[in-house]
Amino acid sequence: MPEGGRPHEIDPAAYGGPVAINPGWPVAIACLLLLALTLTTYAVGRLPNAPGTAVAAGRAVLQLGVAALVITSVVRSLWLSIMLLCLMFTIAVATTVRRIEARSAWPWATLAMLAGLVPVVAIILLTRTVPPTGIALIPVVGILAGNTMNGHTLTCRRTFAALREEHGQYEAALSLGMTRAQAIAEIIHRRVPEALIPGLDQVRTAGVVTLPGAFIGVLLGGGTPAQAAAAQVLVLLGIMAAQTVTAVVAEHLVMRARLLPADLQATLRP
Repeated sequence: MPEGGRPHEIDPAAYGGPVAINPGWPVAIACLLLLALTLTTYAVGRLPNAPGTAVAAGRAVLQLGVAALVITSVVRSLWLSIMLLCLMFTIAVATTVRRIEARSAWPWATLAMLAGLVPVVAIILLTRTVPPTGIALIPVVGILAGNTMNGHTLTCRRTFAALREEHGQYEAALSLGMTRAQAIAEIIHRRVPEALIPGLDQVRTAGVVTLPGAFIGVLLGGGTPAQAAAAQVLVLLGIMAAQTVTAVVAEHLVMRARLLPADLQATLRP
């Protein structure tokens, strides 16, 4: 046993310590070159909407710069950090209802996303895997909220597309005596697993095809590879759980004609 009685303790300094990517000219030049490479490839490949990539890059720089300033201001206060997370979640809900073209259904979208996110955050806090501090909660809950939003968007887009494409099947199911919820379920149930495929692939390929963000972040912060792996597994399984619960709750809300865009509300008569 090593001196001090702590077996197999690894000093992060043995891996080179934290690696800082500081804002400055090297980062600016690298970003401009990467954007130029993207725009050049768009031109060579004759891809549409090349200016959109420059706009997206500009938005990323602006939004992340603002986020860095805000997080720096609130991270020392737990309550301010929680307020920031609530704001981030509100933006996530607004984004997903815009993407699925169902703005009036925002209360139901909020319910579906909270149903997936809250239990995962509760498990992480109750098991003390993440301390209740702003510096820990903001990145972890932020990643979970963003992926919950993506899972909700994919679920709704796929189920709404199926209901539009297979309206005749819906009418046939009603004519056979099924209720509206049963008829909708006949069409959308098989589409829900499709919405979960990207999240499952992310879990399956972690460490083999990709090294996800949390893993890289811990390594750059000076953590050991074992600590990086533990953090990434926690995040990936949290994302998988949150997306699964959100997808199932969203499916049931769609079945009950709660979470629907205006055109489907009008066409899916009981």
